[in-house]
Amino acid sequence: MLGDDAELTAAVRAAQNGDENAFRAVYRTVHPRLLGYVRTLVGDPDAEDVASEAWLQIARDLERFSGDADRFRGWAARIARNRALDHIRMRGRRPAIGGDETELTGRAAESDTAGEAIEALVTDSTLSLIARLPQDQAEAVVLRVVVGLDAKTAAETLGKRAGAVRTAAHRGLKRLAEMLGEDPESAGVLDALPAQRAPRGRAVTSATVTHTRARTQKDM
Repeated sequence: MLGDDAELTAAVRAAQNGDENAFRAVYRTVHPRLLGYVRTLVGDPDAEDVASEAWLQIARDLERFSGDADRFRGWAARIARNRALDHIRMRGRRPAIGGDETELTGRAAESDTAGEAIEALVTDSTLSLIARLPQDQAEAVVLRVVVGLDAKTAAETLGKRAGAVRTAAHRGLKRLAEMLGEDPESAGVLDALPAQRAPRGRAVTSATVTHTRARTQKDM
């Protein structure tokens, strides 16, 4: 499990150079939260399959990615979101978190102990509550609080303005607090959510290198 953004950035670049161990480290770090996002879109039964499809595309297109850890999380989330939309269309299903497919389309991604802890955090009680929010709020909360994107990157993922994403996340968290007040058995779930990331002023570092071969889900 990579401890900070600098380590994740370095691992992404090493993976682009063909380092399979680095790619596995990236996967273990990003996957649990990305899976949580997919679950809010397609529901739990299909989330693993959709996330696997997203990771296959991430592996295939990794050489074309350019940016740091924040950019990578946003890029992976956009891929996962597109795969979720494809799944919803193919199955003729409505998104698990409410709203219809038109609304969703109109808005423009573990083996170690730490990974298992994070995956537990972003499933079960937490995601079941988030799934009860209006769709725009649910996606904003998951991307900002669970996936860990800043407002700008989350807005790029959703095709919305950063201010709109901040507002939706704020309203979603406020509604979650209200729901927790209505359901005493869920007390403590909101406190378990990671804090929203504060915007940072550092510049994005570009990297455009190639990896030696395509990776498969088995490699991860």
